[in-house]
Formats: sequence, structure tokens, C-alpha cells
Amino acid sequence: MTTAPVLLRQVDAFTNRPFLGNPAAVCLVAKPRESGWMQQVAQEMNLSETAFVTARTDGDFDLRWFTPTTEVDLCGHATLASAHIVWEEDLFPHASTIRFHTRSGVLTARRLEHGIELDFPTQPEVATQAPRELVEALGVTPEYVGRNETDYLIELASESVVRDVQPDFRRLAGVPMRGVMITAAGRPSAASPQYDFVSRFFAPAVGVDEDPVTGSAHCCLGPFWQRRLGRDRLLGFQASSRGGYVGIWVRGGRVLLSGEAVTVFRAELLC
Repeated sequence: MTTAPVLLRQVDAFTNRPFLGNPAAVCLVAKPRESGWMQQVAQEMNLSETAFVTARTDGDFDLRWFTPTTEVDLCGHATLASAHIVWEEDLFPHASTIRFHTRSGVLTARRLEHGIELDFPTQPEVATQAPRELVEALGVTPEYVGRNETDYLIELASESVVRDVQPDFRRLAGVPMRGVMITAAGRPSAASPQYDFVSRFFAPAVGVDEDPVTGSAHCCLGPFWQRRLGRDRLLGFQASSRGGYVGIWVRGGRVLLSGEAVTVFRAELLC
């Protein structure tokens, strides 16, 4: 028996230009599908995240995220991509706030004049001692080490040090964590928009060696740099090979993440 085709879109998130930012696949499914099927689709797409969006009878949406190897509890760029597609496909009023039901509770998205704003929970870190194998896998000398429930945060001496890190991903995958973010204060440049801090994010343990732009990491980076810089509104730049900008507004236990998105292809999944 054949099933109706599933609408499949690929979106570059946290950028307004194709082939930059972080690519995410968005599957619009008419009714909930089995986790095993969703994992196979994510493996087939082979992107850092594939999102599965299902409309609910109450007007909200269910949202789940999968890497090529596992389901995750929170993903920023695939949520941004999902909201972008929901509006682009005219599945929800453009002036209204989308409510996504996820493993991390209800997350909302609203349209801005330029881009989309997501309302996420903060995930602040606490100071900790870095495991020796983590530091050796990164080949760095930390200025500060913190950890939240899922990730390590490592502050480094400068932006150039962050950009130059070349991790040993095989060793890094053996450290018990979802991922590690490395970060430093930004280096103002007349050639590019000024940003407050720079970061990179590595998650080989969940099948993603380096994530291009990680919205969920900024749920930790935002509060961290808020304390360091004494400002609630910040702009972060994730310095992967693709790169992308994340606007941040820390508001108590929530963080508003903002960015743009662009659709790069539309297709149908036939199985």
C-alpha cells in the first residue's frame, strides 16, 4: 500500500542567503509517524537536524527533531526553519504566533520585520572542571569551563583561537555529553557586522562533528555573555565554515533567539 507524498523542504537557517547558515530539512506530515521512520528520513537527509511538523486539531503544531543518529530534545535552527516553512506554505496566519509542542515544552515563533523570533528556555551553565580527554580532544587551554545538562561551554582567550581550533572528533565523541561550545568575545571588524561574541559547536556524539549554527547553544551562550558583558540584548556569530548570526534577548528564564531563513529546495518524500 502506498502513502500520500510527504512535503519535504530544505531551509538554510540563521542567514538570508542560500548556502550559508545551518541547513535543516523540514517534513510536513499529515499525522504522527513512527520514530523509526523519522530516524530513517533524518539519516537519509544527512543534515545536522531534520524536523517533523504535524498540525494539531487545536491550531498548534507538534514538532520533533532528529539528527542522523538520534532524536534530540531541543533544536533552534530546525525550529526556525519549521516556522519559516509553516508561514511560507500558508499553513498559519502570518500575523499570529506559532505554538510548537516539543519535548522541551511549548516553544513559540513570531514574525519580525526581518526574520523570525523564537521563545526558548534558557539553559545556563555552571562552572565545572573539564575532563582531561575533552581538553586534549580540543587542543586548547580554557579560560573558563562550564556545563549545563547537555553541553560543555569553554571560553577561550580570543576569537582567533576559537576559529583555529581543530578538534579530534573521534576522541571528542567519547566524552559523555551532547556537545561542546567554544566561545570568545567578538573582534569588531569594519568589513562585517559587529557581533558581541563568537562561537563554534561540536557534537560528534550525536552524529554532528561541527554544527554550522546552533540555536540551542545560544540558550546557554546568551546568559553567559549577558553576565560577562552586562547587556540583555546581544548578537552572536557562529564561526563555522558556513557561518551565521543569532540575535539574542535574555529575559529571565527565557531567551528570544532571532534570525532569518531561506528555502533552498522543495520536494516530496515518496515513502
